[in-house]
Amino acid sequence: MTTSDQPVPPFTSSTARPPRYRSLRTPPIAFAHRGAKAHAPENTIEAFRLALRLGATGLESDVFMTGDGVPVLDHDGVVGSVLRKRSICDIKRRDLPDHIPTLTELYDAVGSDFELSLDIKDPAALDAVVEVSRQVDAEERLWLCHPALDVLSSWRQKTSAQLVNSVRVTKISEGLELRAAKLADIGIDAINMRYPDWNAGHVSVVHRFELYALGWDAQQHREIAALYDMGLDGVFSDHVDRLSETLALFY
Repeated sequence: MTTSDQPVPPFTSSTARPPRYRSLRTPPIAFAHRGAKAHAPENTIEAFRLALRLGATGLESDVFMTGDGVPVLDHDGVVGSVLRKRSICDIKRRDLPDHIPTLTELYDAVGSDFELSLDIKDPAALDAVVEVSRQVDAEERLWLCHPALDVLSSWRQKTSAQLVNSVRVTKISEGLELRAAKLADIGIDAINMRYPDWNAGHVSVVHRFELYALGWDAQQHREIAALYDMGLDGVFSDHVDRLSETLALFY
């Protein structure tokens, strides 16, 4: 049985304790997936504001470029009805639905005192994303995610942001240790995998190469607790209340 398979008991204030394995960040980041998705409409200013009020220390979204070169936060990158869907990249900012915020509008609404993880669905958005973050002195708190190593490597000379390889462990044909070595060699900062892909051994391998270990799609208290307990440096969840409650028990 791996560490991730071992049962993690429910935590209460009377059973709070330090995690068994140390993370590289103290405390780890509590990332609100698409804002407070479980509590408000995803990827809206309302959701991002609420996430921070609930205790998130990081926000997460996907970013696309509009037809007139504005980075906006949305998951699918398309708008319209089922029969008349249009790609965001073909639409000017002023013609998008009001609920889709620009990156600038996010910073204007909530400031920049948080970590921001952005899945760069459109690589053409990178330069604009970095420029917007620099305008509010937030580049060092950006986590820019992509699955392709060649794309990430091409970004390294363009930004001081944290670069993140988003991947499933089953897709790493060379094995996690060789992948971690390769990421460290090309200057990538972190690897992000879905929560069942992680165990304490995997975290130890990633940390040995001084890479951050991030886990996504942890929704229940037990899942979140298991990731913090094995030393992950950041956890993504739709349920920000559960993230902050569980984190407080360990730190």
